[in-house]
Amino acid sequence: MRMTTLSRAVTLGLHVYGIWPYVPSTILFRFYWIVMLSTAQVFQYGYVIVNIHSDDFSQFMDGVSSAMASSLLYIKLVILWLNQRRFVDLLQIMTTDWQDYNSNHHSSRVLTNTANLARRTSRWIIGMQVASVTFYSAGVLAANVGNPERIEPNTRELILKMAFPFNISTESIYLTVQSVQFYHLLLVGCGITIVNSLLVTLILHVGGQIDILCEWLTNAFSRNVRSSEEITMRSIITKHRQIILFAENIDNLYTYIALMMLLSDTLIICCLGFIIVTSLDAPDAAAILVKSVLFYITMNLEAFIYCFAGEYLTAKSKMIGHAAYDSVWYNCPITESRIILFIILRSQKTLTITSGRIMDLSLERFTSVIKASASYISVLLAMY
Repeated sequence: MRMTTLSRAVTLGLHVYGIWPYVPSTILFRFYWIVMLSTAQVFQYGYVIVNIHSDDFSQFMDGVSSAMASSLLYIKLVILWLNQRRFVDLLQIMTTDWQDYNSNHHSSRVLTNTANLARRTSRWIIGMQVASVTFYSAGVLAANVGNPERIEPNTRELILKMAFPFNISTESIYLTVQSVQFYHLLLVGCGITIVNSLLVTLILHVGGQIDILCEWLTNAFSRNVRSSEEITMRSIITKHRQIILFAENIDNLYTYIALMMLLSDTLIICCLGFIIVTSLDAPDAAAILVKSVLFYITMNLEAFIYCFAGEYLTAKSKMIGHAAYDSVWYNCPITESRIILFIILRSQKTLTITSGRIMDLSLERFTSVIKASASYISVLLAMY
């Protein structure tokens, strides 16, 4: 069994996207992503600028949503690259936790269950994003096949809306452009899910450590429960400080990513919702729905993942104070019972993930994103 919470897919993705620290290929991969994303963004936003007064507003919104999704990945990668030191600290803490794997039966069981859950969740997130990219591309191809006005290559819709400095005049150029765009979109989608899966893995790991600490607090002063390793007050304090440090590093690493995610996902969800609603009466409604519905779901899922992660961490951190209060602290010396009091007081300051250090991420924040997107859709429909 792998002695880590990170799945193989996430670990591989962290290497490919230049996030994994201190490996020779990191600089090469970062250079590749800077060149590729910068080039694609120039073409994508070139299309947005050129078609800002286009009569086909749905196509324009489609171009805006895909361009913003790529921009979001670019921002995520840059933030993670600049905060490499914090990511190293997180990896070191996780390694330390796994080094104590065989010291306690309960700890080993919690770590194993956490790792299995993190790997299953990562597979689901990545698989859904790959399906979204596939359906999005299939919807574009279906729209081209079903429209007699798109017989010539230069009149066909591309997977990604881009303004090129050349004309797509032949079938070979069109197929080449479509293949490159599908490859680019697939990598962008996988990059977004790798960053999201990393957050889920980190949150689940710290949640498992909180469960272990709560078990220690429950058994520390009980005369009927004897663990394989003597639980001391020093070990409890060390574990609590390690959990706080781990959670703070997660917040420092993801706070500005969360801020940009909430802003961009609100607009992207608005654009996709507008496309879905206006396409219901269109002749190629089936192709548009195939392209947009799963994309819409995955963007909502991304916002939900971040907000649920903040809610989960807050709820878990409250369990520490409850476990300390419910422990038989009255069986311990007065000096140790005072330390338990300090643990309870510190636990009242809950751990959380913030959005730009402005507001906490929670399920209430997710509902705010959905409400804001729905409001913007109503305004666009009224203007349209």
